Amino acid sequence: TRFALRALRTREDIFDIYLINIPWGHTGHITGTSEEIKWLDFLVLKTIQLVQTRGPVDISLQVTIPNEWEKIAPINIGYTAGIETTKVAPVWLVKGNEMDKIIVVSNHSKQVYETTSTQVQNNQTGEVVENYRCETPIEVVGYPVRNFDPSPIEGVELEHNFNFLTVAQWGPRKNLNNTIKWFIEEFRDTEVGLVVKTNIAKDCIIDRQMTTQRLGTMVKSFGERKCKIYLLHGTLTEEEMTWLYRHDKIKSLISISHGEGFGLPMFEAAYNGLPIITSVWSGHADFLYGPNKNGKMRPMVAKVGYSLGPVPPEAVWEGVVEKDSNWAYPVEAEYKKQLREVYKNHP
Repeated sequence: TRFALRALRTREDIFDIYLINIPWGHTGHITGTSEEIKWLDFLVLKTIQLVQTRGPVDISLQVTIPNEWEKIAPINIGYTAGIETTKVAPVWLVKGNEMDKIIVVSNHSKQVYETTSTQVQNNQTGEVVENYRCETPIEVVGYPVRNFDPSPIEGVELEHNFNFLTVAQWGPRKNLNNTIKWFIEEFRDTEVGLVVKTNIAKDCIIDRQMTTQRLGTMVKSFGERKCKIYLLHGTLTEEEMTWLYRHDKIKSLISISHGEGFGLPMFEAAYNGLPIITSVWSGHADFLYGPNKNGKMRPMVAKVGYSLGPVPPEAVWEGVVEKDSNWAYPVEAEYKKQLREVYKNHP
């Protein structure tokens, strides 16, 4: 949403911008006193006045999951990043066909959206339509490289000289349990660290306590060990994240998630020069390939093998993550092998 607003703001000579700030899950609202946040707050208040006067709107850009898209203007554009599996929900096809255009953030998202088909029935006529697909034009718009000056995070001190980093919300799709568990198993007797930037839902104190307890219980179950686990919780600025990616003791980013719409932490790590260990499937495949010395395109990462399999019941979300869709399951042995190889061979 911020990326879209920043782009629109560069053409305020032709766009009169309004903003309806919709909630997303249980996540919190980022507050602050920056110029951009003040501008966003101004847009929200400006929109409330428009709604009260029932003023006209010419175009809507709706940045959310497609089952929430609505025809609210003469021209409606759906914008989503939420395609991390092998198919979209049937309601996404119906809602997508109500839009005038769809924007997604990766070629994976576009391919899955365009190739998913289903059977639907017309509620008014009773007609059954086989092989129903989204017919609305879909365009891929990736994210830009953004340059920030590093700003140290107060209180972060890493004991070991070699550390990995993972940046992920603690939910089923990000596979954080195995990311941490398999790391400890591989480096139990090695002086290596893992910095875990995570939360469960929000960046509040209660969430921090819950996250700390969850991580602490997991780590304690392994008993004595030489490797270290560090928890980073809370909102960080772009400058602080840049400092983290460029920290001289952080040598690689880890991501063994089951699927990504795009994979922003990997993208940010890549353009900050931080090596990456990951499975190359879904959205992040867009930016992790490059030419080798022979000019052949190959993934420029420490590649973890994977297999595609059904989404587990606890991750099914009706209308968003379908029970008959698949996502990636990284191979434990290959993940551990790449951890060790990066540790041994890092310059």
